[in-house]
Amino acid sequence: MRVVVALGGNALLQRGQPMTAEIQRENVAIAAKSLAPLVHDYQLVISHGNGPQVGLLSLQSAAYTEVEEYPLDILGAQTEGMIGYMIEQELGNLLPMEEPLATILTMVEVDPEDPAFDNPTKPIGPVYSEEEARALAEERGWSVAPDGEHWRRVVASPEPQRIFEMRPIHWLLENGTTVICAGGGGIPTVYKPDGTLEGVEVVIDKDRASALLAFELDAGLLILATDTDGVYLDWGTEDARRIERATPEEMELHDFEEGSMGPKVEAACDFVRRSGGRAVIGALSDLEGMVAGTTGTQFVLE
Repeated sequence: MRVVVALGGNALLQRGQPMTAEIQRENVAIAAKSLAPLVHDYQLVISHGNGPQVGLLSLQSAAYTEVEEYPLDILGAQTEGMIGYMIEQELGNLLPMEEPLATILTMVEVDPEDPAFDNPTKPIGPVYSEEEARALAEERGWSVAPDGEHWRRVVASPEPQRIFEMRPIHWLLENGTTVICAGGGGIPTVYKPDGTLEGVEVVIDKDRASALLAFELDAGLLILATDTDGVYLDWGTEDARRIERATPEEMELHDFEEGSMGPKVEAACDFVRRSGGRAVIGALSDLEGMVAGTTGTQFVLE
């Protein structure tokens, strides 16, 4: 069975942690310990978020004033290489040397007419206080929004339409390779009127891209690994309770935060409805239980 595991950006770099290479590597090493046992039993595909990382690269780019800031599509490609490299290396340290691993820089098409371009919702970069965030928004022309107890920069996040590298991903899987791809939702691209492809200044939601990836790979299981143990109703209140198992129709009766759990729930529902497979949202530390169906929030057809 093919299994797609989407690692949340906050599972690799937790909210409020210093965004150092050392801390990110430590978190990737923890993730690798959960992922390694799956390599022998499944055809494993790993995707990952990049919200903290792409925001950091954007800040670093802006700090060098001799040239214009690098656009988000190029910075997204940089995060695919950076995080893919760390995942490959840490997984390789746990697996036999002959176990093949590969990171694929993945371009993803979006629709230039997507209304999401006018409604930024995707959090990127470090967290701020509300006062800091509003000051930075005024200074840099950012859109900002609450993210849990903090505030962050938010950017447009259109729906992924097509993953361009599906053929090489298939080839690698068919030859026993564990594949890391669609990092950060993929490199966002659009077709110009003259038919040429170019990057665009957005960050695609990695959960939606992972659901598309899992569907096109005919995966039997999509796991959206994050920093919580499942989907909760009345999150943040004394009445908070985890949903253990639900159909897409049942989940769609509830509202979830647009910039956080909402896209994960939508992605899981979309994958289950289109593929007939199973999706799970839960904590990275519970990965084996999520595969077994005993932990996390399980999304099923019935």
